[in-house]
Amino acid sequence: MSRTKALSQMTTVQEVLETVAEFDREAHGFYVDLVPKVSKSIRYIVEELARAELDHIIRLRELAKSDDLRDHLMDAIRRPRVDRKFSDAIQAPELGEHPDDQAVLQYALSRQQVAIEEYSELAANTPPGPMHEVFSFLANEESKHKTDLEVLYYQVVHSGGV
Repeated sequence: MSRTKALSQMTTVQEVLETVAEFDREAHGFYVDLVPKVSKSIRYIVEELARAELDHIIRLRELAKSDDLRDHLMDAIRRPRVDRKFSDAIQAPELGEHPDDQAVLQYALSRQQVAIEEYSELAANTPPGPMHEVFSFLANEESKHKTDLEVLYYQVVHSGGV
């Protein structure tokens, strides 16, 4: 592999944290705006997703300010292979004033999958320590959310609603 190609596959810890924080901020805002628009049958899951994204934002902010990480913000880290999909997922779709439950759940499921892939790869690419722990935690959280969403999606789509 050429040096140029190897360098193009790298990023900094700070850039990774900024991208991940933007992904979570966008998701939080999207879900908060969506709460009053969705049906009552899925409102609780949209509220839960908004709370989870806010929790991620807080964790990332604390990580970025931690003494353990402050001196490593400019360290190089391998750019995740799914980074482009992750960045694309920052753009939320326009679902209208009365979004269909199925469309909301499909979007949430796709975001969860992209986040699982991104956080899992970031955890795999970071040495043991605070960053590794946070990305492992986030990957696990997103996996739990995806499982919950899949159950709800099955109820909505295949069982005639919740």
